Amino acid sequence: MSTAYATVVPVSTKTVSRVAKEARSETRTVDGVKTVITYATPGVPVTDEEIRAYIRRGNLQNMNTIVDGLNLVVDGEDVEITYDLAPVPFDRIRRITGYLVGTMDRWNDAKSAEEHDRVKHSMPSCSCTDVA
Repeated sequence: MSTAYATVVPVSTKTVSRVAKEARSETRTVDGVKTVITYATPGVPVTDEEIRAYIRRGNLQNMNTIVDGLNLVVDGEDVEITYDLAPVPFDRIRRITGYLVGTMDRWNDAKSAEEHDRVKHSMPSCSCTDVA
């Protein structure tokens, strides 16, 4: 899991130390995203609609993945946002008959036959046991 950081409004070191002393936290799940909200100072609680807006923002900023978790530190009007991002699957790409492909499932019969008939080269095994 990777993490992306986005600070909407800069949060001072005084805020961070105050958060540690006076913090009140709550955990909610909104649209399947676990959200941890820490309030540095008493105030108006964060609504589910605000959380949805933060999730949309995170998904727009990180187009190749989705927001898997959200941590908010709320200090009055200032909000520090930390996104937990879902892992991105890796697709293997190979060069086959001059084309970069992930799979051959969309090839026509002629291209599949070309791949079947091609000469596949292999590396000879090395018998490097005789070291001088």
